Amino acid sequence: MKKKFSRRDLLGTMTAGAVSAAAASVFPKAHFAMAQDVSPSASAQTPASAQTPASALNVNPAGRPIYGDPRIRGPFPILSTPYREDGTVDFDVLARSAQFVDWCGSPGMIWPQSGDSLDLLTMKEKLEGMEALADAMKGRKSALCLGVQGRNTEEMLIYARHAEKLDVPCIISRPPDDGKTQEDMRDYWRALAKVTNRPVILQTTGGTTYRGPAPSVELLIDLAKGSPWFGYVKEEAANTWQRMKLLIEAKPAIKTVFSAWGGFAWLHQSRLGTEGLITERAVYADLLAKIWDFMEREDRVKAADAFSRLLMMLNLKETIPCNQLRGFHLYVWMKRGIFKNMISREYGPKNAIPEKPILREMKLTDDAVAEIDSRFEALRPYLREGTFT
Repeated sequence: MKKKFSRRDLLGTMTAGAVSAAAASVFPKAHFAMAQDVSPSASAQTPASAQTPASALNVNPAGRPIYGDPRIRGPFPILSTPYREDGTVDFDVLARSAQFVDWCGSPGMIWPQSGDSLDLLTMKEKLEGMEALADAMKGRKSALCLGVQGRNTEEMLIYARHAEKLDVPCIISRPPDDGKTQEDMRDYWRALAKVTNRPVILQTTGGTTYRGPAPSVELLIDLAKGSPWFGYVKEEAANTWQRMKLLIEAKPAIKTVFSAWGGFAWLHQSRLGTEGLITERAVYADLLAKIWDFMEREDRVKAADAFSRLLMMLNLKETIPCNQLRGFHLYVWMKRGIFKNMISREYGPKNAIPEKPILREMKLTDDAVAEIDSRFEALRPYLREGTFT
């Protein structure tokens, strides 16, 4: 991959006026409205590493405007949680997987966020994992994003304050498990805004036990206008396409809209204006980074070719029955020298959260392994050369 500008490079060399001059011939003036300013009092309380004035406007390689923190764009794959043979979390492998994603050139990564890491891990395990990842990512380029959702506001704030202490680049939060109304979510996320000083990605779907509504587009826009740290959205609720269009039209209050859906719609949704992907695909981080680079340069032919290689891997779920977010992808983690086994924790009957971990190890037939191997070889032109150590 070609080297991308760092946030410091961009902020140090570009001004809003220069951006307008460079792209005025391509985009209508409405696209260049500045986002709301960060209040002086808020900036004064923000660590230098986290200060991101919403009015700082940059452009991508094709000249399109970027709002908010330019680091919070692109693929932010969710790390798969590794387990030891006894079913405990392997924090060493978790840390190594984060460094692998950084080595692959991915702009960022997220943990904990998938159901297996949110519902099936204890609070102690999540907090310890956050610490292991923060230590592992010190001095590295990829932005570590920690998941700070909870069953209720009180629990969420425990994770949020822990993330603040670790001073990571950004955090992500889905609706609270006990949320029932739009006002419940408003209160929950406003409470989060009071304790954070870094960008917050809001996920529009809840967890397995969540029975409330998706946050409305109006709520997401209102929250973005009320805090410089909001305006980043992982959109995957019902009526996704219409919601995405409305959110993207709400820029610059809305800064970045991420695709999700397991990655299957990423290429198409990028046409609408999504600026990245969030899903549990970290083992393909270098391929995701390459697809993103083509998207950024508006080379849609090369983006489609690279994306088709990703779909070949994802579509294996049609012939190898499994949890599509983990399943045979755990074998690829092993193949790439990161994971040591294919053990997962699982939900109980009807997606119930068991009192004690339910463990299962993925077993693959010889022909399934041969098919995975052959498809993985087709990814080679887009994978990083060399071996991660």
